[in-house]
Amino acid sequence: MSNTQDKKKVDPSKSFVAGGVAGAVEGVITYPFEFAKTRLQLVDKSSNASKNPLVLIYTVAKKQGISSLYTGCPAFVVGNTVKASVRFLGFDSIKKLLADKDGKLSGPRGVLAGLGAGLLESVIAVTPFEAIKTGLIDDKQTAKPKYQNGLVSGTVKLCKDMGFKGIYSGVVPVSLRQASNQAVRLGSYNAIKTMVQQTTGTKPNEPLSSAATFLVGSFAGIITVYTTMPIDTVKTRMQALGADKLYSSTLNCFVRVFKDEGLLTFWKGATPRLGRLVLSGGIVFTIYEKMLVLLA
Repeated sequence: MSNTQDKKKVDPSKSFVAGGVAGAVEGVITYPFEFAKTRLQLVDKSSNASKNPLVLIYTVAKKQGISSLYTGCPAFVVGNTVKASVRFLGFDSIKKLLADKDGKLSGPRGVLAGLGAGLLESVIAVTPFEAIKTGLIDDKQTAKPKYQNGLVSGTVKLCKDMGFKGIYSGVVPVSLRQASNQAVRLGSYNAIKTMVQQTTGTKPNEPLSSAATFLVGSFAGIITVYTTMPIDTVKTRMQALGADKLYSSTLNCFVRVFKDEGLLTFWKGATPRLGRLVLSGGIVFTIYEKMLVLLA
């Protein structure tokens, strides 16, 4: 392999920094969709509240103020920053190991690299920060919220009450979701990007234009949402306050939701998640690719 090709390989530290910046920006911009998705997943089937995510966002903003749409956002953004850093560091490191001599990654190997990156980020970043975010959102809709008295103090109090076991109670469904998410998302992004590069005659290690990257990332987001939504719903239910009293295990949660609320419940919240992942897919991959160029 030539020295030129070696230089074009992504440096792990640059992957970490570029991923973190992309994750932070994407988290702030798309959080209201994440808030709506989580609230819809926590709504009981018997509730008469609107299931339209835009109506939910409007109602919450009108009654509780726009700031309420960002309940749990700091934990989410910090988690998203760490998550994206670990994700791209893991993906690029595994991709480097699995790529052929020309730097190309086949479809199955791209999925495998995404799977590894998803497992890594789920344990290090996603599980604890998602548990805190879900707990704060769940608490916000109770008659007497316990953890809304100050951004930092409320979060600290929630963490103390949940404990290590509570914060990591959803590690199995989170790992399942992240592994499947990134296997699909990064795998499809890599496959579509490779196809576009071949069509346009772009070299494997050369970045696409911002518009092309945004479109490829958005399309990868659409694919990810509908294939992994059931796991995401179970993850949210398992991380809700008092979930340990309702479900004995991840499998039990799957079975209970299916029996009590029906198959379509697993796709409740898909619309706001679609909005977030289409945007986040476009934003995070575009910023990530541009940050790599700047850091180079």
